[in-house]
Amino acid sequence: MDMAKVYNFSAGPAVLPHQVLAEAQSELLDWHGSGMSVMEMSHRGKEFMEIIHDAEQDLRQLMGIPAGYKVLFLQGGASLQFAMAPLNLLGDKDSIDIVNTGHWSKLAIKEAKRYAKVNVAASSEDRNFCYIPEEASWQRDPNAAYLHYTSNETIGGLQFPYIPAEQHGVPLVCDMSSDFLSREIDVSRFGMIYAGAQKNIGPSGLTVLIIREGLLGKARADIPTMLNYQVHADADSMYNTPGTYPIYIAGLVFKWLKEQGGVKGIATRNEEKAGLLYHVIDSSGGFYSTHIEQPFRSKMNVVFKLKDEALDEIFLLEARKNGLAQLKGHRAVGGMRASIYNAMPIEGVKSLVNFMQDFARQYG
Repeated sequence: MDMAKVYNFSAGPAVLPHQVLAEAQSELLDWHGSGMSVMEMSHRGKEFMEIIHDAEQDLRQLMGIPAGYKVLFLQGGASLQFAMAPLNLLGDKDSIDIVNTGHWSKLAIKEAKRYAKVNVAASSEDRNFCYIPEEASWQRDPNAAYLHYTSNETIGGLQFPYIPAEQHGVPLVCDMSSDFLSREIDVSRFGMIYAGAQKNIGPSGLTVLIIREGLLGKARADIPTMLNYQVHADADSMYNTPGTYPIYIAGLVFKWLKEQGGVKGIATRNEEKAGLLYHVIDSSGGFYSTHIEQPFRSKMNVVFKLKDEALDEIFLLEARKNGLAQLKGHRAVGGMRASIYNAMPIEGVKSLVNFMQDFARQYG
């Protein structure tokens, strides 16, 4: 294949739809006859106000976001939300429930402990995060301000196949960074959803947050102004200069996604892509393996290992020669990771599957 363009399996910043990149290229110097690049526009000018308004409306349509929820376009990455959430949502409570399913859950726990008592309601660390504990076994605090969980662990390849039940009136808060917009969800079941953009939304530098309006106004008195959800909600994400270009790209991605049949259409494709990859792993006779139990395997980040670690570098080198890039697993878990977000075409997954089968025949 043309080595100027590869199939990029990076976990993030990740692949973007070719159509979106081409459109952004065509509009780079002059957005819709304005004579300006989006990067040059005033964020308060009518041109950019149109861009951010359209992006929000398209996202609301794609996700079926009901009335009574605010959409915020923030900065600082999803990691900043590990602190912003407790600072804003504790109110008159002092405890938080968190479900520990891997690397990002653990970071959320560590940060939340700075501001609140953290009750680990459930954890799969006892078996190296290969499963999600049965919900009936969770030890929830009925007085918690909220329950936080990570819907998809990008590094470990573990994904919730369901939305936890809300109990005792404790709202759900979800870090949805790596499976946002990849499958249909009922937004009304959540108090808050947040996601870093650099996986399924757009380029890095943007965080999308969806919050039930009733959860606003609970921030502690000494919270920095820039960390207060209410401030950003009142200003329609314009309290300060937002990440204008990432918001513009996100808006193009939302329009592209609508053309793909919306979230329902892309979810069907995601199921097919993940099915192809897991099939080649499971049918390899042990040459490839994944430790994640089948019901909880991520459809976004397929994590696997080769039977012999000595083959890892050869695998990566040969893959790159075949136009398959960024397959090395995270340093915390090793092995391989194929991130197959919405924008990864099925042709890319088929190319990877064919390569994996050929590699197993050669070295198995």
